[in-house]
Amino acid sequence: MDWTRYDAALFDLDGVITPTAEVHMRAWSRLFTGYLQDRPDVAPYTDADYFAYVDGKPRYDGVRSFLASRGIELPEGTPDDDPATETVCGLGNRKNDTFGQVLRDEGVTAYPGSLTLVRALLRRGTRLAIVSSSRNARPVLEAAGIIDDFPVIVDGRVAADKALPGKPAPDTFAHAAELLGVANERAVVLEDAVSGVQAGRAGAFGLVVGVDRGAGAEALISHGADIVVQDLEELL
Repeated sequence: MDWTRYDAALFDLDGVITPTAEVHMRAWSRLFTGYLQDRPDVAPYTDADYFAYVDGKPRYDGVRSFLASRGIELPEGTPDDDPATETVCGLGNRKNDTFGQVLRDEGVTAYPGSLTLVRALLRRGTRLAIVSSSRNARPVLEAAGIIDDFPVIVDGRVAADKALPGKPAPDTFAHAAELLGVANERAVVLEDAVSGVQAGRAGAFGLVVGVDRGAGAEALISHGADIVVQDLEELL
């Protein structure tokens, strides 16, 4: 890995910098397992559904995608919907409440290998950004004690404010590169989700690194990753 060829590193957060993907997985599982209890004719939710329909997507897109996989249609609702409301936004808000509770109860620690890479890139002057579909990116970074390492954070809240389409569209990554003052071809995208590597490929970034935390190397490569690692320290 020759980092002199690149000026910026654009990191997804959950599953790349912090193991919060596991917290998200548990939150999604609780949400959909509970929701489908009253629908015995529908196939139950599994971890495979997380990777196929939810992983890396904005929260409401994930709800919509999973429900469509089961042939379930709900009203869209609005982001202000009560979590008990049976709408796409209501279910998404219910999941967010569950995630927040788990984060408060358990906290989060960055992957050691990811932290090693971040520190090395900071020393060499590489510009860093977090590009996450989650609206919880800042609380997660604060809980992990590393928010000051990332001067640019493009999360779900920023995407909503700027009307940026979520991954697999490349717009959030492109916005982060623009804020860092770096051309797409001089930036590296680091992603663990299929939708994320698709976004990196669609944006013609200089390099798309897949981080295999469960999606599978073959799936990441076939959807746009140039290389796949299991730990970010391998990139040093």
